[in-house]
Amino acid sequence: MSVRSWIAPLALAVGVVVPQPEWGTISRPAATPPAGGGGAAQDQTTIDDQVDLAVTVYNSDIALVRDVRSLRLPRGVSELRFMDIAATVNPATVHFRSLSEPARLGVLEQNYEYDLLEPDKLLRKYVGRDVKLMVQRQQDGTTRTEEVTARLLSYNNAPVWQIGDEIVTGMHADHIRFQEVPDNLYSRPTLIWTLENDGAATHRVEAAYLAGKLSWAADYVLNVGRDDKSSDLDGWVTLTNGSGTAFRNARLQLVAGDLNRVRQAIGRMSMDAMRAEAAASRPMEQEAFSEYHLYTLGRKTTINNNETKQVSLLEGTGVPVHKRYVVEGQAFYYHNAQHPGAPIKDQVQVYYQFKNEEKAGLGMPMPAGTVRVYQADSSGGVQFVGEDRINHTPKDETLNIKIGNAFDVVCERNQIDFEKIAGSTYELEYEITLRNHKAAAMTVEVNEPLGGTWQMLRSSHAWTKTAAWASQFSVPVAANGSAVLKYRVRVTY
Repeated sequence: MSVRSWIAPLALAVGVVVPQPEWGTISRPAATPPAGGGGAAQDQTTIDDQVDLAVTVYNSDIALVRDVRSLRLPRGVSELRFMDIAATVNPATVHFRSLSEPARLGVLEQNYEYDLLEPDKLLRKYVGRDVKLMVQRQQDGTTRTEEVTARLLSYNNAPVWQIGDEIVTGMHADHIRFQEVPDNLYSRPTLIWTLENDGAATHRVEAAYLAGKLSWAADYVLNVGRDDKSSDLDGWVTLTNGSGTAFRNARLQLVAGDLNRVRQAIGRMSMDAMRAEAAASRPMEQEAFSEYHLYTLGRKTTINNNETKQVSLLEGTGVPVHKRYVVEGQAFYYHNAQHPGAPIKDQVQVYYQFKNEEKAGLGMPMPAGTVRVYQADSSGGVQFVGEDRINHTPKDETLNIKIGNAFDVVCERNQIDFEKIAGSTYELEYEITLRNHKAAAMTVEVNEPLGGTWQMLRSSHAWTKTAAWASQFSVPVAANGSAVLKYRVRVTY
């Protein structure tokens, strides 16, 4: 049969088949039995040898993995393939040691193999070697598969084959059969150590390393009562694993704080929004650690690859809250340039305030995260009312959670006087009108910026000098009523 009879002007569709024993198997060097017998030495180790695992995740997209395994090693110099590690391992951070005989087992050399087994890479490794092309051919209305031996001469933009005495390109194959997997291709990321063992045949070893794409964040749910005076707060740790490996039955610790790191250009992976069911557990234990806080889960857990997992961080019941209505004045207030004579509209911002203290049912240092606020409606159904982000918050500090702007409270500001008293001295007078369309009375905090050297001449409401350049007024507003704040200030620039 002519070679040209089954050449088609199509791109190569690569299907990879690594054959069973009749076509060859993956060849790896055999392990050398350790002196004294008792079983064969290992030239590779997998998760099956693992006896302990600890993962410490930082809130900066990095984790410290401590992997303890029990191994049988030959005496003298040997090579060990340490498999089932995170694909995002930083090889420069790897630390290997024997826990049983640290002075008798050492590392002479380390390699990190990340050239993983893929169809394209496998084909490139076979340049200059023969493979079996499985080609489907139509004959007499039936399709049969024909096996053709071909040598891969080149694989740049596309493969170039030698079949018999002819050079062939643009050939379609249903799949390709390879005799073996090259030694420099691995099915998963692997650390390869050249070890020198002067001790026993059995060692308990620990490999510790830093890995990326492991991250956690704190999420909080604040459920506020209908009276706006009491609330329940639940804190959750949302843990995301994109490291390329699963961590099974691991001791989990989390570090909160601003960790200083030498930054490198590492692309952040994109992750689908996932939400795992949170297993019931007691809140985490925490302790101060250097300039950070360390949170320890009181049980072992499994963190699967490409998984987002939630575990309980803290619980607070009956936490007192205070609802605040706040108007923030701005330094650019002089007049309404768009509509002269008309007042300027201000937003009335709404906050829930509470204190992270033990007597309020809290008192644990709270890692930075998002606080989502819920409240029951008149029928008892819980509704989402807003969210805000908090920074790392030590115990006994006050938090203010902004949930949005008030719908039924209106604020209008008007500068009603501007008078030059002397060369650099002026008197300014403002009128701020607040209208409350709610069925309950409230008090609105009005924060006003004041420039230069200033003196409050008169005010319709009590005020406090909150900073060298600011004053605060507390303005009560009746239900379905209104209130007007007037103040006059003398300013010298």
